[in-house]
Amino acid sequence: MSTDLFAPYPLGDLGLKNRFVMAPMTRNRAGAGTAPTALNAEYYAQRAGAGLIITEGTQPSAVGQGYPNTPGLHTDEQVAGWRLVADAVHEAGGRIVVQLMHTGRIGHRDVTGLQPVAPSAITPAGQVFTGEGMQDMQEPHALTTEELAGVVADFVDASRRAIEAGLDGVELHAANGYLLHQFLADGSNVRTDGYGGSPENRARFVVEVATAVAAEIGAGRVGIRVSPGHTFNDISETEIEATYEALVTGLEPLGLLYLHLAEDPSTSYGDALRKLYSGPVIRSTGFAGPSDLATGQELVDSGAADLFAIGRGFLATPDLVARLQSGAALNEPDLATFYGGGAEGYTDYPILSA
Repeated sequence: MSTDLFAPYPLGDLGLKNRFVMAPMTRNRAGAGTAPTALNAEYYAQRAGAGLIITEGTQPSAVGQGYPNTPGLHTDEQVAGWRLVADAVHEAGGRIVVQLMHTGRIGHRDVTGLQPVAPSAITPAGQVFTGEGMQDMQEPHALTTEELAGVVADFVDASRRAIEAGLDGVELHAANGYLLHQFLADGSNVRTDGYGGSPENRARFVVEVATAVAAEIGAGRVGIRVSPGHTFNDISETEIEATYEALVTGLEPLGLLYLHLAEDPSTSYGDALRKLYSGPVIRSTGFAGPSDLATGQELVDSGAADLFAIGRGFLATPDLVARLQSGAALNEPDLATFYGGGAEGYTDYPILSA
């Protein structure tokens, strides 16, 4: 029997109105002090028809910022901005968690004034946008064993601030080549201490962050996103199955809100992790995979997922769930306005009921 994706779903203590999740998408529109503004609140509130909104990647510390005008969650000003967002979404009947994204070695001094940090001093290939154009990646500072506790503390502080702002929880971003993923991947982590050298050691730091955040705000308010085998941001992994098995085995006893698997449809690492993890699972099909209703239905009906995350569909069609349910046509996304700018291509997409 087919699962009704439009019916309510009890995700932990969060009563979701449906099984559709708005995936995290960087939009580069934070205000002064990288704090969210009323415009950001309007954007998210427009999309409160999703069962759950996962916000754009949000840096838990100044050095964790990788791109211009991405929001932070490490100052009181930023907390006030996120409170605008949380209040607007809740008033519209939605649920929202903030994705905490420390970009690690994917950063630049011209953005933060700080040297990027990473598990190891390995410069990623490619360039990064700094606000002054594309520039070559810089060699990161290899975090010492003693410095790791400070990074954990940054994630804990940002999580506490998220709850203070009224958000429903946090998603730890351990995917897409950012800091937590950099610890998991043997191409970016060549450490010789207890945080490198084996699948269990490479998973250790991510498990420690999740454990500390869960202890601070409650495991029922903490999700985590992983992308096994994803090569974005010059990530390379050779012991994928063993590493992610170690990670999920370490996360399983925590009782987190969910595991978010972002995986290209051409691979099947997520299927094995789904069998290992007893909690709720969100699936998204990565940057290139299909995000249509039929794909979500198949994933949920097959047991591969409990919820289905969609990115660009929500970006361009604020009332996406209603349109999927009625069969109405969707808006076409404007790629030129994806990153940075104002209301154009952000809050001015048409809504059928408006």
